[in-house]
Amino acid sequence: MSATALAGVRIVLVEPAGALNVGAIARVMKNSGLEQLVLVNPQCDPLSPEAQLMAVHAADILESAVQVATLPEALFNCTRAIATTARDRDIGITLEHPRHALPWLIEPQNTALIFGPEYRGLSNEELKYAQRFIRIPTSDQYPSLNLAASVAICSYELFQCVVQSNVKETPDLDTVSFDALEGYYQQLEQILLEIGYLYPHTAASRMQKFRQIFNRAQLTTSEVGMLRGILSQIHWALQQKTEEER
Repeated sequence: MSATALAGVRIVLVEPAGALNVGAIARVMKNSGLEQLVLVNPQCDPLSPEAQLMAVHAADILESAVQVATLPEALFNCTRAIATTARDRDIGITLEHPRHALPWLIEPQNTALIFGPEYRGLSNEELKYAQRFIRIPTSDQYPSLNLAASVAICSYELFQCVVQSNVKETPDLDTVSFDALEGYYQQLEQILLEIGYLYPHTAASRMQKFRQIFNRAQLTTSEVGMLRGILSQIHWALQQKTEEER
């Protein structure tokens, strides 16, 4: 297996509450060749004795873990993100099998696999930052998985993708980064509010639909630049019209 095949994949834990879980996750990451652990507003000490006890020989993963305050910060400069969820949602997303979706993360760019807090999972608001979504199949008798177990299963699937050479080379499409795409969404929302297509009280739900459309398209940097140019021109035209009406 290539030592760098999984180096660009971030494991992102949103508000992890258990130090034992974080330590166990560091260990399975090292087992699978994953190196980047990002903790969003952790509710425990990832360097506590409990965490290091569970990490065993993966203490370096804990020590190099990045702590940030928000999920957008955790995804800075990412080009692809997959979120995990254990339940059906009513926000129009498609839940995929990890084995089918996870190979999409293995490429020479920064990508992320996002896990929610132990007590609630990811919220709909947090899910909007991902382009694809997975659910680990489990027995109907007891579908709830421990956080560390979920990360272990997904880490194993990623590792197997590389070991079995199931990841096909894909052309570099200059996939747009997370932060650049967020800038586009903010500009789009502002313009749609300005022209009256969106209303403040429904903007969030409408923008969720737009996110789903553009996330499926897997836009490139140049395409986002073109779309932002159109929005800028619309904004200029609106200003010109306003001045003419004065």
